[in-house]
Amino acid sequence: MPTDAVRCPIVELRQYTLHPGQRDVLIDLFDREFVETQEATGMTILGQFRDVDDPDRFVWLRGFDDMESRAEALGRFYGGPVWREHRARANATMIDSDDVLLLRPVLEDSGFPAPTVPRPPIGDPEPSSLVLATICHREKPFDDFFDQRVRPLLADAGAVPLACLTTEYAANTFPALPVRTGENVFVWFTRFADEAQLGDHLRRLDGSPRWRDDVLPELSAAPRQLRLAPTARSSLR
Repeated sequence: MPTDAVRCPIVELRQYTLHPGQRDVLIDLFDREFVETQEATGMTILGQFRDVDDPDRFVWLRGFDDMESRAEALGRFYGGPVWREHRARANATMIDSDDVLLLRPVLEDSGFPAPTVPRPPIGDPEPSSLVLATICHREKPFDDFFDQRVRPLLADAGAVPLACLTTEYAANTFPALPVRTGENVFVWFTRFADEAQLGDHLRRLDGSPRWRDDVLPELSAAPRQLRLAPTARSSLR
């Protein structure tokens, strides 16, 4: 796993639609069998989450050093014994696993920071913290727009972005796992101590005239906000 202050020049944001009642089955399997074993092949499991607003959606993030090493790591894992042993059970929980955004940090220092504490062991309780992922589409470049007009609004509403990512346009180096293409997205992640703090942020943001009148009209569509509850073993929490 990379040890730099900022990790993973390549990030996958993966959203899975699951069969009803199967999310905890997949999370238990994932946290026990698919965390360290994926990292052993050279990738980084950044975090795994329950979507607070959809009981049948599992969201997770994994990162890579570059597109070439991504192909190599995915090949080793999905061609290896751990996935071969557990894939039938994992796949049985899923309706769709193809909702995947391939992303990169906007700047060298805008990726996910390295964790300050070790990943919790199996059996630890789930944290009360929540992560908000905001996905925006905009035809024009987003970088300066975000820094000049969005970031100050987030600060006023009580949030500091943990990471800011944008579309990685490189060709998919592991075609067996599809990714969404033809989109220009900008995604930022913020972390909150609990649901009350997150709710306060969203109310303040929604009530901001500058957010409503200056930011939202610049977007191609309304931003999608994913309220994410970390699993017991998620590094990002």
